[in-house]
Order: sequence, then structure tokens, then C-alpha cells
Amino acid sequence: MDHDDVLALFDDRIRRNAAPGDPGVRVERDGAVVRQVGGEDSWNGVVWSGLDEAGADAAIAAQVRHFAALGLEFEWKAYSHDRPADLGERLLAAGFTAEPAEALMIARIEDLPTDVVLPEGVRLQPVTDEAGVDLLMEAHEQAFGRELPRLRERILDHLRHGPDTVSMVVAMAGDRPISGARMELNPGTGFAGLWGGGTAPDWRGRGIYRALVAHRARLAADLGYQYLQVDASDQSRPILQRLGFAWVSTTTPYLRGPA
Repeated sequence: MDHDDVLALFDDRIRRNAAPGDPGVRVERDGAVVRQVGGEDSWNGVVWSGLDEAGADAAIAAQVRHFAALGLEFEWKAYSHDRPADLGERLLAAGFTAEPAEALMIARIEDLPTDVVLPEGVRLQPVTDEAGVDLLMEAHEQAFGRELPRLRERILDHLRHGPDTVSMVVAMAGDRPISGARMELNPGTGFAGLWGGGTAPDWRGRGIYRALVAHRARLAADLGYQYLQVDASDQSRPILQRLGFAWVSTTTPYLRGPA
């Protein structure tokens, strides 16, 4: 897999020509900026920009005004290969707050292992209804140490209005959800995104994260997808690299409130 070629493909299909990531949202193009706009529980933000030094500050100010008029917090999802090179510094100067950076990792599905190997006593349970979403949220709370009510509402909207664009699963140890993950499908792009995958602290190091990746890779392959994409933390990045994912860029969320 050529890293530069697949990064260019990702930028073109997933960012520059983005489709709505959630039901009930819209994608808008404002000059050299592509943004997603929805309600308070939706992900709102800039998914792509093609700016230069001369026009960057004005474009940033325009997005701040746009989302402020809507009363929405939003995220500018910037990548280390975006231009201008000091985009992050300009966003900070405009009142954004940077969240921890993550590695943008991409793999060709045919290069990934798809054998699901789980610890004894653990099984995978598909998430198809509200009760399953509650199990998924319980697993996430154990893994990440916080409640995620906005994510819960986004997932429920997916199940109600776009079930064919998301696949979710929970790893169960008896009646306890110990890990959960989802895969967001982008029809017509060849790319599917992996999200979640965090595991309860007392179950880490037993291969559950790897098993969830393999499970979703198999599903994506069966659906005809070519690539998997992950925004990886420092904890998951080494595992993904061993599985065959390539680190092609770094992404940093910059957040700004409506005021």
C-alpha cells in the first residue's frame, strides 16, 4: 500500500467529498471549507479545508461566526498534512482548544487478519437495539472512565434512521459488557471507520481489542470495502501497527464553543 496514494484517496473521498456522518445532518461547502452541521447531539465541525496563508484567518473567522449564529459548539478536525502548515496555531489564536492528537491509521483490508480469537468465557454480541446500545455505553464507561450521553444519542439515531451505515458489537464476559466497538460505513468510498474498542481495565492485555478489529475487518470485507481507517490513541496505535495498519498522518481536534 502506497501511503501517499491512500492518504490522497482518504482526503478526497472522506474529507473533501464528505457525506453526512449522522442521520439528520447536512454537509455544506463554504469556499475552501467543508463542514458538517446538525443538532446539538450531532457532530458539528469542519472535516476538510484547503486554505492558504493569505486567506486562512478569514476562513477560520467565517466558520466561527457561522456556528456561533447557530448556537453550536463545533470541532475543526485538522490534520498534520493540512495547509497552511501553521493551521493549528491559527486555530488556537482564534479561540479554539486543542484536544489530544491521534494517529490517522489506514490499512488495506486484504492485508489484515480476520480470525477472531477471544479469551475463554468471552463472546461477541451484535448491537441492534436500545438495550444493546446501553451495553455498549456501559462498556465504554468502564474503558474510558466517563459517561458519553451525546454519543449514545448519536448511535440511537443511527439505528433508527441509518442502520445500514453502522455496525456495532459488544464483548461480553457472562452478563458483563467488557468492551465495545462500532464500524461506520461510508458507501461508495471504499473506506470504513473503526471507533471505540476500549476495554475494561481488568480485561486488557488479553487480545480483545485485536479480536474486535478482526471481527470488523471481516464484516467490511464481506461488504466489499477496501480500507479501514482509525483515529488511534497512543494505546491502540502499537497494536494496530502490528496488525498491519500504517500511520499516514496525525489528526488533532480543535474545539470551540458558540460564544
